[in-house]
Amino acid sequence: EDNIRPQQREERASTWYRKVSQQARNENPQHLKLLHNKMIVSNIARRMILQNGRLFTRKSCQQRQSVSTSAYAGSSSGWTNAAASTAVAFAMTGIAIHAWQDTTSWEPNITKLDAMPTSGDVLMLGPTKEAKTGILFPALCNGYNLVGCGVRVKYGFVKVYAVGTYMDPLAMSAVKTQGSKAIQKALLDPMYPRTIRIVMNRSLSIDKYTAAIVEALEPRMKGEDLDKLEEFKKLNPPVDLVEGAEMEMTIRGDVMLYKNSVGGVGQIRSDTFCRALLDVYYGDDAVSPGHKESVLEGIPKLK
Repeated sequence: EDNIRPQQREERASTWYRKVSQQARNENPQHLKLLHNKMIVSNIARRMILQNGRLFTRKSCQQRQSVSTSAYAGSSSGWTNAAASTAVAFAMTGIAIHAWQDTTSWEPNITKLDAMPTSGDVLMLGPTKEAKTGILFPALCNGYNLVGCGVRVKYGFVKVYAVGTYMDPLAMSAVKTQGSKAIQKALLDPMYPRTIRIVMNRSLSIDKYTAAIVEALEPRMKGEDLDKLEEFKKLNPPVDLVEGAEMEMTIRGDVMLYKNSVGGVGQIRSDTFCRALLDVYYGDDAVSPGHKESVLEGIPKLK
């Protein structure tokens, strides 16, 4: 649907979000990977409504068995795997984004972006560099916007991994204007969906990685749902982590959807687990204070 009036954008975005959320709750657990891709595409499409006033659906896009899509990271060096991940998400669902190429010309006055795609590309904003590691975080992950990043330091000097938080701008639209206390409370509430993205800054055995996560989670779970810690360990294959390895934890209510370092997807359903995980990264004793501070500063700037 083209040329959506501005006052209709948020209403249609909310409708889209509720529909996909309901589908997620009814999804067969055997199809988690498909569900993960649907969640990515739904969020990106919803952002298209809010930012551009357009929604490219299967009806308005060409449907193709083979999808050729590319993503530009906005840097002078060109292309990055991080940026391409969003394009892959569209390709895996069979949606070809060729509306820019095959329909009427783009109207540049409906967006604040300086450069628009000309041949079916998925546009990515420039990445943000984590200051202490130099690791780049793309502007979007799973359809959410980057709000802050930082580094996990062990023993006072070992930079283990960089971590970034991606939030849903629509979900945070009211909270972001209510001050730091309201934002802090929302960060600890799993009903505000977000993705926590971890990028390794050094090689590490998978046993040490999972042990560190479990060590941080266990005291915060206060004896409840401790079997979920074993489930988390099993979501990680017996493959040691190398520098640059990436993991993603997407939290929605009492569900944590996890993508491990080799791309496998699984889930843990536990409100206790999800709240403990949020306390690890946003609580009073956060494992990366710099990351938490960056997120608190970034949320009010969400658009």
